[in-house]
Amino acid sequence: MEYKFGLEDIRELSNKEKISLQRRYALHCKYEEAVAMYADTELPLCEIAAKCDVPLGGLGKYLRRYWRELMLRRKGISCEGKNPEDIKVIPPGQPNIVSCAKYKESVEACGSLEYIDLNVSQVARKFNVNGTALANYMRRHYDEILIWREKVRKRLGIGDNVHRGVRPECEEQYAEAVEMYRSTEKTIPEVAEICQVSLGGLSQHLRFYHKDVICKRQIERKAAKNPKVVGKMSGNGRLHCPSEKTIEKYREALELYRNSNLIVKEIVHKTGVPLEGFRSYLRIWHRDLMLERRVVKDEKSNEEYIDLTKKKRYLKSTAAKYETAISSLKNNVRPISQIAVEYGLNPEAFRVYLWEHEPDLMAQCGMVRNKDGKRVSKQASEKYAEAVRLYETTTENLKSIAQRLGIVYNSLGGYIRRNYPDAKQKHEELLREEMKTNAED
Repeated sequence: MEYKFGLEDIRELSNKEKISLQRRYALHCKYEEAVAMYADTELPLCEIAAKCDVPLGGLGKYLRRYWRELMLRRKGISCEGKNPEDIKVIPPGQPNIVSCAKYKESVEACGSLEYIDLNVSQVARKFNVNGTALANYMRRHYDEILIWREKVRKRLGIGDNVHRGVRPECEEQYAEAVEMYRSTEKTIPEVAEICQVSLGGLSQHLRFYHKDVICKRQIERKAAKNPKVVGKMSGNGRLHCPSEKTIEKYREALELYRNSNLIVKEIVHKTGVPLEGFRSYLRIWHRDLMLERRVVKDEKSNEEYIDLTKKKRYLKSTAAKYETAISSLKNNVRPISQIAVEYGLNPEAFRVYLWEHEPDLMAQCGMVRNKDGKRVSKQASEKYAEAVRLYETTTENLKSIAQRLGIVYNSLGGYIRRNYPDAKQKHEELLREEMKTNAED
């Protein structure tokens, strides 16, 4: 395999993308020999992995991800007109490759008249496989062969008087468990524990004699993958809810979050639980509480699509934090920076909060929005406007203009570059004209 990358393409990649590309390249190099052998020979995957000294599981995963078309072609599966990614190598409920190869001859024998005089156990011994395993394999995947075989043997009078199919006592033993599994969202282990029956026995009974229930549950699990609903079954067949251990771990912290104005950092410090763990717990299991505590209710907004990890919302405690300062500002209007110092607040954070919740008060303080939507004082806005006017209509340099108007030079320069790029061009034209005039004189 040869990989070539253009220098320009590589330069545009982020460090994360470069690392990912290097890892992928190393992966391709690792399995290069195995892929070539897989394509050119009929050797089974396990032998190829052993010969090339690579892990069998890793090789299989690599082929499925990067050489899917080759894998499908080797198995005789056509992908013409289809996306290879959408084609299942082993459809759900079908036997895996290893089992297929292992029981292929014995299954064919069970389905032929040549071996009709032998029972399944005898067939298994003839082909060197376990009798119970073969019977279970066929009950699950080739039940129709077993039914046909039993009918033919009875008709020929070579039955061995061994009962096949579900026994009445087993049907009675698992009846309650089957009904519970059918009518609830409980898992097989949970049903087995409640009904006091064997987990392995119940699993086999369902797979062999109640395939419709298993199929129904598989469809439900597939539909439940997205979106997940708390208290409902998820894609893994289990209820989507926190464990008892997790609930107990965050119980105290959750009570404080629900009933106090403490912020999350204060709560975890007080209770000793991990910060990120508690945040994750809230986002996954108590989204409604986070919305109630953080989101300003709006009938037009769809709460399901609010990303709580990114969306900025103000807490109840924030309002209490700024309440005294806002009251003081209303009684005596003065610069935001001044009152922030008086009450020990962050000036910028306080300004942002006031713009969100007290826009009229901000207007009284002389704050306006510029054309970019940024908040600036009216006085500062007027100064910057005058500076731009002087810069594009006179030959006075920017540093002189900034000093005269009491503006920070670097800030003014950045402001003009971002918002008035034409002003610099106009200023330079005036300078050239002045120089030309001076030269003529």
